[in-house]
Amino acid sequence: MDNASLGDLIYVLAFLVGALVLSIAPLVLALLLAPKRARMVYHKTLRSIECGMEPIGTAWIRYGVVYYLYALIFVGFSVDVLFLFPVVAVYNETPGWLELGELALFVGILALVVVYAWKKGAFTWKSKLMSPRG
Repeated sequence: MDNASLGDLIYVLAFLVGALVLSIAPLVLALLLAPKRARMVYHKTLRSIECGMEPIGTAWIRYGVVYYLYALIFVGFSVDVLFLFPVVAVYNETPGWLELGELALFVGILALVVVYAWKKGAFTWKSKLMSPRG
């Protein structure tokens, strides 16, 4: 192995060790610093804590499908926008009609996805009135 390959291998190993340390350290710190007796005194070890307030009702509620549609559309478009940054950087170096056409085609397909989701009603949030259980 030559010195350049060995140096690259050392950098990779250093990053792996750093990633392991930075991912395990918060878990160990939370284990060491978290209060343990306060929750056991009040018999709340199995209850969820939310903002320091007593929870009302159960935590297992059903979310609407519209919420997941919003989340999926957001994730899809964020990935597409992240793809556009390097494309625009390369387009700056070698401008041409072919590259502009490819970019316009990509953005056009994204626009068609928005129109399709809009026509299907993915952007309309229908609120439901919950009847009290009793």
